[in-house]
Order: sequence, then C-alpha cells, then structure tokens
Amino acid sequence: MSDHGYEYDYEALPENSPMFIHLAAGALAGIAEHTVMYPFDSIKTRMQVIHPSPQAMYTGVIQAMSHINSTEGLRTLWRGVNSVVLGAGPSHALYFATFEYTKDLFGGNVDNKSHPLASGLGGACATVLADAIMNPFDVIKQRMQVHGSTYKNIVECALSVFRREGMQAFYVSYPTTLMMTIPFQSIQFATYESCRKHFNPQGLYDPKTHITAGALAGAVAAAATTPLDVVRTALQTRGDSTDPRLRNARGMRDAIRLIYERKGLAGFWKGIKPRIISHVPSTALSWVTYEYFKWYISARNTDCSSTPL
Repeated sequence: MSDHGYEYDYEALPENSPMFIHLAAGALAGIAEHTVMYPFDSIKTRMQVIHPSPQAMYTGVIQAMSHINSTEGLRTLWRGVNSVVLGAGPSHALYFATFEYTKDLFGGNVDNKSHPLASGLGGACATVLADAIMNPFDVIKQRMQVHGSTYKNIVECALSVFRREGMQAFYVSYPTTLMMTIPFQSIQFATYESCRKHFNPQGLYDPKTHITAGALAGAVAAAATTPLDVVRTALQTRGDSTDPRLRNARGMRDAIRLIYERKGLAGFWKGIKPRIISHVPSTALSWVTYEYFKWYISARNTDCSSTPL
C-alpha cells in the first residue's frame, strides 16, 4: 500500500515504460546473482573437473573450502569473478527484457493467475540470446577457477585461450549450455511464477514472497540440470586438461561418453551440493532485486502520472 492509499500493480511495468528499465533491472539482478555466491561456484567447478590434481580432491563443500583456505587462501575462490561481472550485466539485461516481452506475447500477463507455460516459454527464449553473450565469459571464468590456474587476469586468460584454441573454444560448450539452461530457466521461471502466485495471490510487492519463490525455483532448477552442467564444465575446461581425450572432445557427445567411462553415472552428479547452495540464495537475490526495481519504477511512474500539473 502506498502513501497515497492505493496499490501499485508492478507485476507488469506500465506500457509506456521504456525498454531500458527492463535492461537495467536485469543487469543489476544478474550481477547480484552471480557475484554473491561465486566461491561456491568455484568449488562446484573444481569438483566437476574430470581429472583433478591430487591437491584438488574434495569430499564435500566444507572440506573443500577449508582445504583451499589453508593451501591457497580464500581469495582463490574469487578468481575469475571479473569475467562474470562483465558478462552478467549485458547478458542478464537482454535476458530479463526478452523474458518480459515474450511472456506477455505468450499471454503471461492476461490476468493475475499463474501461467507456468508462458513463463517457461519466455525463459527459454530469453536464455538463447543471453547465453550467446555469456558463454565466452563463462569459459574464461572456469579456466581461472580450476586448481593450478596460472592466469593473472581475465584478459590474459582470454588471449591465451584464443591464441591456443581459437574462437571455437569460447563456443564449443554453447550447444550444451543451451541444453542445460533452457530447461533450467524454464523450470526456474515456471516454478517461480507458480510459487509467487501461490504465496501471494493478490500480486502485491512482497520481498518475502520473492525471496522464498526465488530460492525454491533456484534449488529445483539447479538440481534437475546438474548432469548437463558437469558436461559443460568438461568442455569449457578441456583446453587446460592433461587428458588427451578430453582435449580432443569435439562436443557434448564426446564429453558424455568420457564422463561415463571414467566416473560412471555418479560422475554426472558431481558438484550438485555446491551448485544448489550457490543457486538458492543467488536466484532469490536475483528475483528480489529485479522485483524491487520493477516495483520502484512502477511506483514512481504512478506517482508522476497522478501528480496534478
């Protein structure tokens, strides 16, 4: 309820709201999502490497963090975070803007009811475009996260990868990324919209609802897509691997076969705990940031339109 005694319908921004509002909201949400829980993403990456060094054999999240702290320092867990910051802004800006447009196109804003299908389709369309931007930054990030990485900064890493492996190295995992992120985002958006409508049927701005729905959506989506994330990690780190078969992997099929031969079915679930741990708060933070920004802009527009000339 506002100070003026009326409620803001913030779920869909006013029709005259420029696209940059969605872009700005998405950029801020994306940066917040990826940076806050970055250390857990680093641990997840190390756990998923097919042939880790003996110094990087971890039995759990707590043990991994303690071992890294004692042998390399906690700052190691933040290696490559600049790549995420640079990529997350533009990719998430495009992501949320595309989602809002396509969700409305598929009828997701027709009434105040839950529309999981429209939200899922919107999330799928959004991720195709966003991942095309984010994939090279993600490759750089993971190359710097692995144990023994000697890259001093993201520029050195990017140039080294390009010189040794060419542009293909930045996109060899793109099909796998889409195979993972399309269901991830579809599950996340559908779960979020369903939970939000269930917890808050009136559709009012409520941070507790957005945090809870976002956390549940992140947990479900992260758990369901972990096997494909393992495959993606294998492809994105292949150039720095000592395994000749992995270095010559041409795509998702080769990586799947190799993971199964070396680690069995259990290998596809490596890193599931830190993956869930990182996605629950980060997804919740992403959604509450985005929803707040939508509410704030909508409230300001409503106030301005109701102010007498």
